[in-house]
Amino acid sequence: MQATTASAISLNVKDVEASRDFFARHLGFAAKMAADGFVSMARGDVGFHVIFLRQGLASLQPESLKHTHAGGLIVAFVVGDVDAEEARLRAEGVPITTPLQTEPWGERFFQVTDPNGLVVQFVQWMTPPEA
Repeated sequence: MQATTASAISLNVKDVEASRDFFARHLGFAAKMAADGFVSMARGDVGFHVIFLRQGLASLQPESLKHTHAGGLIVAFVVGDVDAEEARLRAEGVPITTPLQTEPWGERFFQVTDPNGLVVQFVQWMTPPEA
């Protein structure tokens, strides 16, 4: 495989603008490229772009995905202070889908959901609890 110079995740949504605005307002992403039914969002400290594609977009390939919704996946971000991130988003009025919790293997996380139903998870790796 040749060197990878960039990476992205493309998500089919009904309302591109709603997800664009959510990711810009609450997650600090900025639109880097946009056209009718498409926007590519980036943030300097995140290793990939998030691309929103309008369901049914004529140019969407493969054809089998043209009318699907980006469901059944979680966009996850590892942060330095998950408690502070949860407090910030709650203060901004973002509903918390899954409240803060810590898994036995040391993952502390919470989840929010964007206006198109995309689940975004924030994770901080804690020291695993003692047995």
